[in-house]
Amino acid sequence: MQKIKSLFLIGIVASVLFASCSKNEPIIPIPEPPVVVIKDGLNYLPEAPDADKELTITFKAASSSALYGYAGNVYIHTGVIAEGTWMYVPAAWDQNLDKCKMTKVADNTWSITLSPSIRQWFASGETSVQKLGIVIRSADGTKKGLTEDSFVTVTDSKYTGFVPAAIKNAPLPNGVEAGINVVNSSTVTLVLYDKDKNGAHKDFAHVVGDFNQWKLSNDKSSQMFRDDASGCWWITLEGLDPTKEYAFQYYVGTKAGETIRLADAYCHKILDPDNDKFIAASTYPDKKDYPQGGIGIVSVFKTAKDSYTWKVNNFSVKDKDNLVVYELLVRDFTDTGDLNGVMSKLDYLKSLGINAIELMPVQEFDGNDSWGYNPCFFFAMDKAYGTDKMYKDFIDACHAKDIAVILDVVYNHATGSHPFAKLYWDSKVNKTASYNPWFNVDAPHPYSVFHDFNHESPLVRTFVKRNLKFLLDEYHLDGFRFDLTKGFTQKSSTESTASAYDASRIAILKDYNAAIKAVNDKAVVIMEHFCDDKEEKELSLDGIKVWRNLNNAYCQSGMSWSENSDFSRLYTGTNAMTFGAYMGYMESHDEERVGYKVLTYGNGDLKTNLVNRLKSLSTNAAFFFTVPGPKMIWQFGEMAYDVSIDVNGRTGKKPLHWEYQTQNKVLVDTYTKLIALRNDYPSLFASGASLTWKVGVNDWNNGRTLTLKSVDGKEIRVFGNFTTAAINYTTPADGIWYNYLGDGSQVKTGESITIPAHEFRLYSNFAKNK
Repeated sequence: MQKIKSLFLIGIVASVLFASCSKNEPIIPIPEPPVVVIKDGLNYLPEAPDADKELTITFKAASSSALYGYAGNVYIHTGVIAEGTWMYVPAAWDQNLDKCKMTKVADNTWSITLSPSIRQWFASGETSVQKLGIVIRSADGTKKGLTEDSFVTVTDSKYTGFVPAAIKNAPLPNGVEAGINVVNSSTVTLVLYDKDKNGAHKDFAHVVGDFNQWKLSNDKSSQMFRDDASGCWWITLEGLDPTKEYAFQYYVGTKAGETIRLADAYCHKILDPDNDKFIAASTYPDKKDYPQGGIGIVSVFKTAKDSYTWKVNNFSVKDKDNLVVYELLVRDFTDTGDLNGVMSKLDYLKSLGINAIELMPVQEFDGNDSWGYNPCFFFAMDKAYGTDKMYKDFIDACHAKDIAVILDVVYNHATGSHPFAKLYWDSKVNKTASYNPWFNVDAPHPYSVFHDFNHESPLVRTFVKRNLKFLLDEYHLDGFRFDLTKGFTQKSSTESTASAYDASRIAILKDYNAAIKAVNDKAVVIMEHFCDDKEEKELSLDGIKVWRNLNNAYCQSGMSWSENSDFSRLYTGTNAMTFGAYMGYMESHDEERVGYKVLTYGNGDLKTNLVNRLKSLSTNAAFFFTVPGPKMIWQFGEMAYDVSIDVNGRTGKKPLHWEYQTQNKVLVDTYTKLIALRNDYPSLFASGASLTWKVGVNDWNNGRTLTLKSVDGKEIRVFGNFTTAAINYTTPADGIWYNYLGDGSQVKTGESITIPAHEFRLYSNFAKNK
């Protein structure tokens, strides 16, 4: 135990004793000053804090604390907790202000005084201060005194805050659903679903926004009605200006004093005070100003929807089984990092021959700099890439060039910024509450990130299907790639069991696929699944395509190492999978770049010889694009992009190298010619074509071969040398053959030729189209 005595009190005692002695009066015993016991963890003095008095906070690190034995500076990260938000936080997590620096008072013990009062220290004005959030951290933010956030209750007698009136019950109007319902050009009905797993709901719900000057009240402009039958709060607002965008939030809470602000989960646009200011005007011109009365993310609506005239109205994917998909991260594709930049490169992508673009997630995610797998609002497109019109312009332009647009969607999880997560939240553990009807507290599977949706919940299923329909209708999208579908389960699993057959998971995914087909039966549905063969085959019979990862094999062959370089898993014919069900790829956003591995670990002179690296990568491509079934290219793979995935952190922004388009033109040309082969002769890549190939480890030394025959008699033969030495090869002896990727001239039959290291030859029994 540590004991702290007040020197001030000791001084008073001494003065009294002196005065008493000088008058020869009896000495009156003075009690010992109080002993303040500093226990492990957080300590407060006074123990019952008052908003208009100072507060001393002392932290003592227990032996189990990350700060135990820490010799560096310690800082307090703190804020006023109001309406579910940390407010008036003096410093960012990585910002070390003197104001927040704690004083070391003993070993493993630090202290700080919020003075002259709590309210003045935070400069919180007229905000009612009833709770503080506290984290004690190291200077670099990597160590926390306590693993969980701490909270302290404060008495505020000066500002009591808004007092909600009793609930007013009224039936939900006909024809409305959760979210923003535009009744007419001047009227909107806002509906908030609020019914937890136990059937309970908040004690009050109000709205604040531009329509009521952000003033909470108990009148018809703010207080929402309650309909227990539907589990919803609702309010109808009239007299709105159809040309105006209105920002607003829900204000909900309990009689116990817990209040939060929520944006609408179904809104098509949000305003984020922390991130919008960093978006360039060229990316998002005429941004709406963040409202003065907002707290955190606010939602926006407009009663008169902005019209958009589509130039292409009848686009559809012609052949799902012969897609060549270009996976693209808008942030890293051009120097502007937005849709303007991608639009400027559409002619290049068209010249490459691809017929689909798969956008990595663009629905609103936390922050502006992200891969997008941290979604927070599913009905709003992220402003970091452009306006709503720009998204539609981009899709329309792609369709005009006969390019489909597939959106990568993330329904496995959402961040804590999502309104459904915030509505039922357990602040003690910083997770969704156990009674949250949409989320699991912890994911049952081992791949958890953020907060895991419970896809067996009818609420979640309805939400996802409504979102899919909205995206198809609103943006004319041509399909979806579902992220982490292995996680769409409530079955508890480990790394070793997560891939096992799961009937519930299959039923959930088929349900979503059926919802998509009901809107557009030609839409492409792709899933990142990686599960039991039986499960993937069942999905394929429902028309779903599954990711097929051959990154390791193509990295090995590209580096000219034979181990684990077997390509055979790329083809559906190896295991009786439905034809065209594998969306095969050599690399995706999630794997190390083949170009980098060849540059870094290549056999022989591959690490130093660019010409040979490009040859090796070209030979890889020859044994990739000639295999029937849809294929995917990760952006810049065609340019031999050689920057590691871990540069600037795995998900961090990567440097641009558009000069590789010219510098590595040999590889770009190879991709272009191989994709053109697929586009010009679709019968070769259609169901019924036969593939025979020798691409195992045992086929390494003598060269790998591939023969592809179509039902109409067209045939190609590929010979590849992945080794570091030349190999002799005999040209086909049956029929007339052409050097398809060369000059297109006829070749001598049955002739022995030498194929140099890392090179390939492709012959066809038909002359190339001019």
